[in-house]
Amino acid sequence: MNIGFQIDAIDKLDFKTDSSLPIILESQKRKNKNFYFLPSTLTYKNNHLYAQAREIFFKNNKLSNYVIGNKRQLKVDRFDYVFIRQDPPYNMEYITSLHLLEQVKDSTKFINNPNGIRNAPEKISMLAHKKIIPETIITRSKKEVKSFIKKYGKSVIKPLYGNGGESIFLLDQDDENYNQIIETFIDKQKEPFIVQKFLREIKNGDKRIILIDGKPIAALRRIPKNNEIRSNIHVGGSCEVTEISKNDLRICNEIKNFLQSEGLFFVGIDIIGEYLTEINVTSPTCIQEIKKLHGIDISEVIWDQLSKK
Repeated sequence: MNIGFQIDAIDKLDFKTDSSLPIILESQKRKNKNFYFLPSTLTYKNNHLYAQAREIFFKNNKLSNYVIGNKRQLKVDRFDYVFIRQDPPYNMEYITSLHLLEQVKDSTKFINNPNGIRNAPEKISMLAHKKIIPETIITRSKKEVKSFIKKYGKSVIKPLYGNGGESIFLLDQDDENYNQIIETFIDKQKEPFIVQKFLREIKNGDKRIILIDGKPIAALRRIPKNNEIRSNIHVGGSCEVTEISKNDLRICNEIKNFLQSEGLFFVGIDIIGEYLTEINVTSPTCIQEIKKLHGIDISEVIWDQLSKK
C-alpha cells in the first residue's frame, strides 16, 4: 500500500521519543511505501487535493538511519491510509488542513478521521463525560475564575488548544502572581481558557493510556519533576511502569462509543487520580516509552488492527 503521514518536519522530531516514526517503520516492515508531507503543502486544485510529499525509508530498520526522497506533488487520494500526526496548536491552520483532507474521505482512510479530530478538541470533548472529569470551567472571565477558586481552592489554568504541557499554571489566590497569570491569559489569547480543580494526586504523576479502536492497550505513569505540576515528557517528566486499573477501565468504557463513532482510532488519554483530564486525538505519544517499559509495540498493534479491518 501507499501510506501518507501528515506530520511536522522530520528534522524537528526527537527520534528517541517521537511516536510517528515507529508507525512509519512498522509500515515499512509490512512492505508499504511511505511518504510524509507537511500540512502547509496541501493544495486543492482542479477538483483534486495534492501534497508536496517525500518518500521516507529506514536503513537497517533503525529510526535514526533514514533516507528521504525528493519532493513530489502527489494526489492525496493515491494514499490508502493517511495518518494525521502533526502537533497542535489547534488553530485555523490546523482546522483548515482537516477540511481539505476531508475532500478525499471517500477514497482514502484516515487515522484519525479528520472530521472526528475537528469535533474533538482535546480539552473540550471530555465535557460530554461529566461523571469522570474534575470540576471544570471554560471562560474568559476573571470574575468566574475567582468564583471557581473560592469554591474549589487551588486550581490549574491552561490554554484550550496547547500541547506538551505548554502554559499550564497553578492558580492560588495567595500567590502574588495570581492576578498576573489570569490577565496574561486574557490579554494574550483570543480564545477562552480552561480552569480545573487542582488534583493533589498529580504529585504521584498522571497516567497515559493508549487506546486502539476504543480498546485500552497499555499505560505508563508520567512523573513530574520536583516542584512541577506538569508531568509531560516534553517538560522533563519521567516514565515508569503502571497497570490499567478498574477505574481506568471504567473511564475507557465510558468514552469507547464516542471514540469509535467519531473514527478516533489511535487515542491517548490522561488520568490523574480518579479523573480523566484529556483525550488526545491529534498526535498521541508514548509509543517508544511503552515499548521500553512494557515490551508492547503499539505500532504493531495499530497495523495488526488495520489489517483486520
